[in-house]
Amino acid sequence: MHEDGNGDERRVESGASGGGMDQPEFLDLERELTVLFRRARAKQGEMARQVHPDLESAAYGLLVRLDESGRQRATELAAYIGVGKATMSRQLHALEDLGLVAREPDPADGRAWLVHLTEEGRGRVAKVREARRARYVAQLSHWGRGEVAELARLLNQLNRGMEK
Repeated sequence: MHEDGNGDERRVESGASGGGMDQPEFLDLERELTVLFRRARAKQGEMARQVHPDLESAAYGLLVRLDESGRQRATELAAYIGVGKATMSRQLHALEDLGLVAREPDPADGRAWLVHLTEEGRGRVAKVREARRARYVAQLSHWGRGEVAELARLLNQLNRGMEK
């Protein structure tokens, strides 16, 4: 503890001391992120079933990625999602069987394939995403638009930092 210019004691916080373990704000952060991630996993399962009753929870994020980024190679998708080639192949086959994605030869490399949403897949994903955004609007209606924008900015900053 050190005194500030007003004679009040204050904690001097060091990034090196315990790696944040003794800092209550990091305990609060860990607790709140745990709750957020648990709820997000549960909601992801609900959203996956809304897209298709037979859709695995983990595949929902894959559909959203394709919706946002367009055609991609399976290896790019696997790297983004953080799974191996075998897992990605299994998920893509299941999505193809459900009629939500299709593959086409990659014009840049005849040995590779590009994966994309079918019209059916695009429509189903759009419907679920629109409903989710409507829930966010309702749940955060008491927040100012600037607060929502700041939360989005901070979450983006957190996500980028976790990529390293």
